[in-house]
Amino acid sequence: MINIYDEIKERAFENIDKDLMDMSITVKARALSTEEAIGNPESDDFPLMKGKERLMQAELEGSAGQAFTDQYGDFEGSLRDILNSDLINNYRKAIFIASLNAALRHMGLIQGTIHCKDKEPGECAVQLVQHIKSQYGSPKITQIGFQPKFVEKLSASFDLRVIDLDEDNIDTQKYNTLIEGPDKTDDAIDWADLLLVTGTTIANGTIEQFLNRKPVLFYGTTIAGTAHLMGWDRFCAKGR
Repeated sequence: MINIYDEIKERAFENIDKDLMDMSITVKARALSTEEAIGNPESDDFPLMKGKERLMQAELEGSAGQAFTDQYGDFEGSLRDILNSDLINNYRKAIFIASLNAALRHMGLIQGTIHCKDKEPGECAVQLVQHIKSQYGSPKITQIGFQPKFVEKLSASFDLRVIDLDEDNIDTQKYNTLIEGPDKTDDAIDWADLLLVTGTTIANGTIEQFLNRKPVLFYGTTIAGTAHLMGWDRFCAKGR
């Protein structure tokens, strides 16, 4: 059975301009500081502010794409080589995903490849509540990934469960919601009507467990390019 990354690669080669692929293009990826990435948000609970994850940024001829990752560093190589690379760890996955975002952004096929800043995460959360109500009604929601503003706003309007990988969050109460660990994932999926899944799952290799089980709404900048290629629903109201 073809794995999800092989399918993404196939669609990338089908959709990215051949002239762009064949050019000797350099894609640079770098880990952004917290200030560069998200400014000064209203909450100090964001993963970027706690040092658990950082953003890799790929730049291709003035167009930028990002990906959350827990393994980061600098890289330089051609777009073709990156899309052909073996994705053996999260560092390589992040380079691949960020570079895909930059390439599709360069072609004008996607927007929202740069993380929002300052008060925008809170504004995005308000719009997310409205979006879910208009598109899904009043579902029971399992959120994958602790995004504090989302939890704050969603918990006030929906039945909500939250799964997170950060051990500092697991078994704590955030906005009157218990943050559960990955061992509760299957149960939380079975319970939910809608899965609200962080796009980081495409960069850390955990995404396939959320596909083809329940309706899924991905969120964030990381999955912008992949969602476009795969036809997945994505919400990112304030991405740049």
